[in-house]
Amino acid sequence: MKNTMGVDGVTGEDEGLRRRGCSCGKDDFLPEESFKSWGNYVQALKETPNRFMNRVLTRSLDSTELHEIKARSQHEMKKNLSWWDLIWFGIGAVIGSGIFVLTGLQAQQVSGPAVVLSFVVSGVSAMLSVFCYTEFAVEIPVAGGSFAYLRVELGDFIAYIAAGNILLEYVIGGAAVARSWTSYFATLCNHDSDDFVIIVHSMPNDYSKLDPIAVVVVCVICVLAVLSTKGSSRFNYIASIIHVIVILFIIIAGFTKADTKNYSNFAPFGVRGIFKSSAVLFFAYVGFDAVSTMAEETKNPARDIPIGLVGSMAITTAAYCLLSVVLCLMQPYPKIDKDAPFSVAFEAVGMSWAKYVVAAGALKGMTTVLLVGAVGQARYLTHIARTHMLPPWLAQVHPKTGTPINATIVMLIATAIIAFFTDLKILADLLSISTLFIFLLVALALIVRRYYVSGETSTTDRDKLITCLILILGSSTATATYWGVSENNDWVAYVITMPIWFLATAGIAVFIKQARKPKVWGVPLVPWLPSLSIAINIFLLGSIDGASFKRFGIWTCVLLLYYFFFGLHASYDTAKESGENRIGDGWKRVEEGQSVSTVTASGVSLDEAK
Repeated sequence: MKNTMGVDGVTGEDEGLRRRGCSCGKDDFLPEESFKSWGNYVQALKETPNRFMNRVLTRSLDSTELHEIKARSQHEMKKNLSWWDLIWFGIGAVIGSGIFVLTGLQAQQVSGPAVVLSFVVSGVSAMLSVFCYTEFAVEIPVAGGSFAYLRVELGDFIAYIAAGNILLEYVIGGAAVARSWTSYFATLCNHDSDDFVIIVHSMPNDYSKLDPIAVVVVCVICVLAVLSTKGSSRFNYIASIIHVIVILFIIIAGFTKADTKNYSNFAPFGVRGIFKSSAVLFFAYVGFDAVSTMAEETKNPARDIPIGLVGSMAITTAAYCLLSVVLCLMQPYPKIDKDAPFSVAFEAVGMSWAKYVVAAGALKGMTTVLLVGAVGQARYLTHIARTHMLPPWLAQVHPKTGTPINATIVMLIATAIIAFFTDLKILADLLSISTLFIFLLVALALIVRRYYVSGETSTTDRDKLITCLILILGSSTATATYWGVSENNDWVAYVITMPIWFLATAGIAVFIKQARKPKVWGVPLVPWLPSLSIAINIFLLGSIDGASFKRFGIWTCVLLLYYFFFGLHASYDTAKESGENRIGDGWKRVEEGQSVSTVTASGVSLDEAK
């Protein structure tokens, strides 16, 4: 039986759930019609091809994400964050184990002193992604972040695949930081990191060092994250200030011990080494997307989100470049320690006491990364569960704390389990793949958003856009593939692929009219900036090792299995009940801003919209 819709798009069932608060019954996990009985489920499985095509070809609306989907959480998240909070959340989310752990390994073995250029390349890619995220976050300020943006522009199925990788990104990122936390805690206690882990010789090497301290740290973070977003913001603010003071100390004290002779062999591993490091060091920039998930709790998204996201990323990139320069000026690159580079560098120049300051600063930084990650990942999971691609129990917001407690606890349990077993290097490589994949999808979605609006964009322009996007993706992939498989510096292939990318991007700019202008804040130089973001992200993907892509493929297969047996049918039933399926036929037939009731009143029937 269909629920009646209230004026705000909330069903009568939702109202009942609101009254009783967070619950935990059968209908909170699989409430959809397809799972009411075995007969229903078997029938749903038989309809899988048709349902799949519906979900692939159906896009959501801004208004749906902002009102109807958000209302499924039963309670509102509290709007209590300003641009100042977002800047410090951004700094806290990003500056963590990446700079303190990975820099030494990359400088010593992959790029040498030119590691600063690797940070620049990664920083440019991250900043381009920040611009893309910002425009979406301003116009669709919901907790779903990139999942919501992709649902609106690229459809349900692409959004689901991205969502699975978003969740993987957060779980792996949190686990990697928690493992690094233990290493720096050991340094602070003047111990070797192996003194604080349990070594099980019967397990594979990459999974044999069990880390109970990482689990304890994740549990403490979980408590902070579920209590209050504003409280988490205050803690992050204080911890980040201390962290910034430590970073300034490292930069200033390090420059007093600088030796320019250490820069005499600036790029010993060549250009290839610089880009290989860039792909791995992108891990150091992961986290800013968590800030976009806080848009739903921001007082003034149009003003606060651009300042918060762009400001925090600019500060972070500058800090990374200065820190990497200092490290390579203090020590010759072959002598840089790969595990605790800054601590050992200060010891080498006669400032042994400074290693404790560095370790304390690293611990503060990693704690804030874990906290902001916990806040961000729970909000992603909440919005995904609102669409019923995952059990709606995860979408519940607690009436007292105003936080998604169920989603927070589930994500941090997964993080703790991975952190307990898995080595940092495996985590870092796999994390970079998921993140780069999501960022290129968001950039692609921004181009689609600007140049395609149903009912306004002509069929000719639509086909031109599709052709140009295929050429952009194809030429970028060819460039990255050639870079990844070739061992020489032959440039002939690039003379072919790069002009194709340029001409395809120019084709969008010159021959296709923009169908939508940003309402408040927009990315400049569209389509050039998002197209460049796509190219750089794909290029960096080409520098990651093959074993990581195999793990990425296995995870994607797991996602598809869950989707075809559960997520597809749950989200299809939910969309059918709420009226979202009225926007079918493969292209969005209702105009932006129209609600389901408006469409029905205008005479567009379900059969007509198919």
